[in-house]
Amino acid sequence: MVHPHSLLLVTVNAAGFLIETIYLLLFLIYSNRKQRIKVQLIMLAELVFLTVLSLLALTVGHTTKVRSDIVGPIAIVGNIMMYAAPLSVMKLVITTKSVEFMPFFLSFFSLLNGVSWTVYALICFDPYIVIPNGLGSLLGAAQLILYATFYKSTKRQLAERKATNEVGLDEMGQSVGPTKGP
Repeated sequence: MVHPHSLLLVTVNAAGFLIETIYLLLFLIYSNRKQRIKVQLIMLAELVFLTVLSLLALTVGHTTKVRSDIVGPIAIVGNIMMYAAPLSVMKLVITTKSVEFMPFFLSFFSLLNGVSWTVYALICFDPYIVIPNGLGSLLGAAQLILYATFYKSTKRQLAERKATNEVGLDEMGQSVGPTKGP
């Protein structure tokens, strides 16, 4: 272990690892060959990276502080990348003025996750946890603000699209609803 007295961190991350492994196995079972090979190559690269990182931390870092200083910044970068992943969707929301492709519950639980880990990190003051999760809290809040801002316009756009599609089918002589007799 990199840091002693981190049973909570180990437990939560082990559960996340198990869930992600199940997800990846399901993906590999049901994906096509090209996607499967791509994901397997990414997994191999991650495995090599984590092996090198673990060996480096365990051989070079003889104290908890040195190991934390090796692994911590890398964990910060990985966590920030996880929280920043929805930025492209946020850009799409702003340009289309629609939250159609940004699920509410994903944004909501991203905020809750960031806030809960930030609070935990502030209690035991661990900068390697507080930095990325504090940023994650801000990004989660930004997603919810965007959702609140564009929710009504999304409903309006979907209603307009539905009305346009119904009119388009009617104009082509095709019935949209039940037809009446002659």
